[in-house]
Amino acid sequence: MSKRTIVTMPGDGIGKVVLDETLRVLDAVGFEAEYVHADIGWKFWCNEGNPLPQRTLELLEEHKIALFGAITSKPKSEAAKELDPALADKGYVYYSPIVGLRQHFKLDLCIRPCRTLKGNPLNFIRRGKGGVIEEPEVDVVVFRQNTEGLYGGVEWTDPPKQVYDALMTHPKFAKNFGWSPKDEVAISTRIFTKKYSERICRAAFDYAEKFGYKKVTLCEKPNVIRETSGMMLAICREMEKEYDGIQFNFTNIDAQMMWLTKNPETYGILIAGNMFGDIVSDGFAGLIGGLGFACSANIGEEVAIFEPTHGSAPKYENLNPSIVNPIAMVMSACMMLDHINEAEKAAKIRKAVAKVVEDGKIQAYDMMKLRGCQEVLDQGAASTSEMTDAIIASL
Repeated sequence: MSKRTIVTMPGDGIGKVVLDETLRVLDAVGFEAEYVHADIGWKFWCNEGNPLPQRTLELLEEHKIALFGAITSKPKSEAAKELDPALADKGYVYYSPIVGLRQHFKLDLCIRPCRTLKGNPLNFIRRGKGGVIEEPEVDVVVFRQNTEGLYGGVEWTDPPKQVYDALMTHPKFAKNFGWSPKDEVAISTRIFTKKYSERICRAAFDYAEKFGYKKVTLCEKPNVIRETSGMMLAICREMEKEYDGIQFNFTNIDAQMMWLTKNPETYGILIAGNMFGDIVSDGFAGLIGGLGFACSANIGEEVAIFEPTHGSAPKYENLNPSIVNPIAMVMSACMMLDHINEAEKAAKIRKAVAKVVEDGKIQAYDMMKLRGCQEVLDQGAASTSEMTDAIIASL
């Protein structure tokens, strides 16, 4: 059997570090693959005016599966300042490459598991009846619609006349915003389509049925954002009729952010649009130890990209040795293994990670609740490679 080819996109900052460590774990578990490097990130924006070069898109179109490290994104004005002066005033506009990948390949299903690892000192705890300290077990999987909504990129400052005139036909726009000069108006749209709303809802219900989750919750804001959130709610209401034994409920995003620290163990599968899914998944990630433990998958009909949800953390990039926690990237690779029918290897790695965390003998600086700096190594924190060594030893 020929080796599978995996596209590797380290990206920016700590992305290269955690990706390299993850490849060590994949080798150790016996996963055989050819890894093809692809360019992406801030350096390519600065030097080429494009953080997502066409050559990278072509590699993904050919090989379909990728591991992605992390990305640096900055506001439009700051990005323009760092562009090579030779490229200035030539029409280049910075746009997040990971968002670009999601839209180019229609990676509309974003799956973000948030699961407690026993013994993690960063797990959420609360005070129960009689002052008893409780540590609820969190097992939530967020299904985030990944290509539409507020991250769709359909936005303007000083919108074109035809756009502005069309908006003025809406009575609420005319009444509430028509007083402002057009060149002082900034507009970001929130567009949902039935096709992709149905896909994310269907994927969530199917996952719940397959893995025995009894509850699916839509986390949106249908009482205020009536059209878009309302569309997803209507779809879920119809879909729940097809799944016996699965309870459906919906929450408003603001209330959900309060409830997730009150009763996080009562949720199973959460569905949300793009921005609300981003928010609520980070909220639940905080309950299981933070972004050092938060993995994710971006899945389309043909291409799939797996990444940790943390950023590029540039302040840690040049620390030698590195101190960052590689677990989120390792667990993202487990999601990749599941996707390509290597579930046995994924299970072995997850078991190894869980054992390291539960043993508690080797801990990254975040697990020791230390401020991130080189000195944490002198305080007993493990380096990135030492964390990886422990996972490999546990295999």
